[in-house]
Parts: sequence; structure tokens; C-alpha cells
Amino acid sequence: MALKSFIDVHPDSHFPIQNLPYGVFKPQPSSPPRPAVAIGDYVLDLSEIALAGLFDGPILKGSDCFLQLNLNKFVAMGRPAWKEARATLQKLLSSTEPTLRDNASLRQKSLVLMSKVELLVPIAIGDYTDFFSSMHHAKNCGTIFRGPQNPIPANWFHLPIAYHGRASSIVISGTDIVRPRGQGHPTGNSPPYFGPSMKLDFELEMAAVVGPGNELGKPVDVNEAGDHIFGLVLMNDWSARDIQAWEYVPLGPFLGKSFGTTISPWIVTLDALEPFACDAPKQDPQPLPYLAEKISKNYDISLEVQIKPTGQEDSTVVTRSNFKHLYWTLTQQLAHHTINGCNLRPGDLLGTGTISGPEPESYGCLLELTWNGQKPLSLNGATRKFLEDGDEVIFSGFSKGDGYNVGFGTCSGKILPSH
Repeated sequence: MALKSFIDVHPDSHFPIQNLPYGVFKPQPSSPPRPAVAIGDYVLDLSEIALAGLFDGPILKGSDCFLQLNLNKFVAMGRPAWKEARATLQKLLSSTEPTLRDNASLRQKSLVLMSKVELLVPIAIGDYTDFFSSMHHAKNCGTIFRGPQNPIPANWFHLPIAYHGRASSIVISGTDIVRPRGQGHPTGNSPPYFGPSMKLDFELEMAAVVGPGNELGKPVDVNEAGDHIFGLVLMNDWSARDIQAWEYVPLGPFLGKSFGTTISPWIVTLDALEPFACDAPKQDPQPLPYLAEKISKNYDISLEVQIKPTGQEDSTVVTRSNFKHLYWTLTQQLAHHTINGCNLRPGDLLGTGTISGPEPESYGCLLELTWNGQKPLSLNGATRKFLEDGDEVIFSGFSKGDGYNVGFGTCSGKILPSH
């Protein structure tokens, strides 16, 4: 019989007992933040479960990892602790286990309606790196900017390309994004354009949350890299294409990206995603030995982007993609990041890059969907080349199980006018 919770969970919910993703919330605006898992329409306050002594396994017994203001201490403890916590919580929340089910006062203290709480960025993110791991995205961008002759640079098929992003401007879903100002390409002999970006875009991405890090000078073996990844979130790497196009030679993205990056609040663990593991695409040429994996896997996660244009009640689906389209795997990204001896730390965030599929309706950003503004999108009567002030962008993602979903909820943000 399938695992079932004593909490009533709707079949369409992203948060059944099979998921139990981790987040951080405040029950009241003045409360200190506290770790939680999501179950149905509720958050389970892990500080209350810990104070009640219910994490009684050999690793977590007596630990204060769930009495912290973020999840960093817990994610640093590694896979044995994560597995123990998951087993404990699945048992506590199951329909056959009386410990929490029949304890009315603990239930009242520990289970809070998600709609009543404030969700926060669940980790202290020391560093953020953004990769460029979708072949379809790389090919489309290269074709738009450099032409169809050699759209993908030769190095792309040998290493997972990335740039170092800005951790300070990573915000939680629901946070408004102010349209950035900056320089754009000059026209003719005039000076560069300066003002609000006129090509504001979203990028459909996911991001891995690093668990245990590695010591400076000691790379992580690609076949052990999975033990350094706690889980995944949805991520919108907002991009100002006009600022980006003018600034990115020779050192890569800077102000075209660093004004805001939005993540979803719930970290779905790799353990919860394991039933949806699938083969990664065949890599040709074969990667160098340090990137050659014994098992090369992606996850079957359906992704969707909706735009709610300013002044409209309804949102329109603009793209449907899937995490499995990534060419470079999460574990290859992490192993490559450390091959030079770079030390990752718990809570670091590794973005996948825009996740575009092979079909035009699966492209992961407006740059591709409108072919740099040449083919405007129709949104329920409105048209868009790029995002306008007041537009809201909503990402969602889930994996479909047998009678349940393992989902990420949503990752949303609304564009405010430039100051």
C-alpha cells in the first residue's frame, strides 16, 4: 500500500508524504525563523518536533540543527542525517503512527497552515554559481547572437560552462523585482544608451543546494558528488538582455544578471526525486575522465512558465520544459566546480542555466521564445517581446508519481518600474 499521511493531502498537491521538502518560515512577522517541512497545505515546525525529542535516531538525537534560523547546519551534516530525518518524519506523519497524530497539543504547536506563514530563503547562501548546461539554450543563444554557422563554442561540449553570480540579490518567491537601469549598445556614433532595461527577461532554471562542502585544494570525485547535493529549488535568473549584450565581452555576465534572482521556498531532496531519476543525454564527445560518471542521471521534472500581463486577471502558459533536457548533470557540474581545488560550502547555490527543450514551445526564456523580440508572443490579447512593468512571471515544477506528485510549488515575481 502507498505511504499515506494522517493529514489530508489533495491528490494534486505538490507536498504529499512522499516529498517532505525543507524550508524556513516565520509563523508571525515578529517570530524568529524556524526550519520546517511542507505536508499538504501545512508546514510542520521542525523546532517543535526537535524540542519534543522526536528526532531520536543516532545522528540527530540531541542535535540543535532544527533550532537554527536556517538549514545550513542540517544540510552540512550529510546524507546519513538527511536519510534519518526523512525516515523519522515520514513515520511521524504516516496515517498508522499515533505519536503526532494523537497528540493534540503537539499537533496544534507544530502544524501551521502554509497560507498563514511567511516563507523565507531557507539557507544562508555564501556563494552562487550559474551554469549553462542546456544544449538547446546554448544553441539558440549562439544562433541569435553569432549566427547559425558555429552557434555553440567548441569548449561547451568538454566542460560545464558557468559564471560566478551574486548571492546578495537572491530573493524568495513573491518578492517584487525592480526593473534595472544600465548601459546598452550605442546606436551609430552616439554614446551608449543609459536607462531602464528595455529587454527584461526571465530564465527558467533549477538550482542545487550544496550539502557538505569540500576542503580547499581537494576536488570532489564525480561519482561521489551526489552526496554533496542536498536538493533542488526552482530558480528564475532574471536577465536584462540589452545590458548583458553590451557588457558581457570579455568577462561575462555582470549587471545584466545581478539585480535579482528568485528561488522557490521549498528544497526538494534528491531522495524524494530518486523515483524520477532517468538517463542523462548521451554525451558526444565523451567527457574527460574526471567528468565520466559510472551512472549519469537526470530527473524527470515537468516545468512550466506562466506570465500574468499587467492589468490582466489571468495568466498564460508560455513554455513547458523538463529538467531531463540538461546536457551536463548536477553531479558533473559540482565535480567540475571543484576540480581546480575550489571549496564549496554548505548552502552554496548552483544554478543549472536556462532549461530549454528541443521544441519552440519548450524554450526557457523570452530571448528564445520571441527570437530576441522578432516574433512577439500573444498573451490572451496582449503581446510581449520582453517583460513589461507590472507583469508577473510564475514558474512551477513537479514530478508525477503513481497517484501523487513530488513538486516544488511556485517561484514567482512581479516587475516594478525602474526607480
